[in-house]
Amino acid sequence: MRNVNQILAHKAGRLVTVPKEAPVLEVIRLMAEHHIGSVLVMQGAELVGIATERDYARKVILQGRSSAETPVSQIMSSPVITVSPSDTAQTCMAMMTDRRIRHLPVLDEGRVVGLVSIGDLVKAVIEDQRIEIEQLQSYIAS
Repeated sequence: MRNVNQILAHKAGRLVTVPKEAPVLEVIRLMAEHHIGSVLVMQGAELVGIATERDYARKVILQGRSSAETPVSQIMSSPVITVSPSDTAQTCMAMMTDRRIRHLPVLDEGRVVGLVSIGDLVKAVIEDQRIEIEQLQSYIAS
């Protein structure tokens, strides 16, 4: 079973972050531009929240707030549920299932080093299963 560090090593793209004062409209533009479902909300180098499409739908759209005038700090999810690089894909998937979330920031000694999504984890598990099946087929054939 792969750990988070191994998943991040095969993941392309950069981490998208915003300051907590950023307007929600900027956050939504970044999500659209980068084809992502969440952004990390920072105060300097400190992770203070995560803003997701779900946060936008529930806390801006349904509450009639202005995307241009509402700071992301008012809609972000906080405190943030995080994982470490040594956590396994299975551990992450269990956390996501239990807490009904789709993104987990990765912290190493308090510093943000990445983000894993449910899609990243599913890909890793499928690849691990493919390798295991190939090894079993090879063993049976020999």
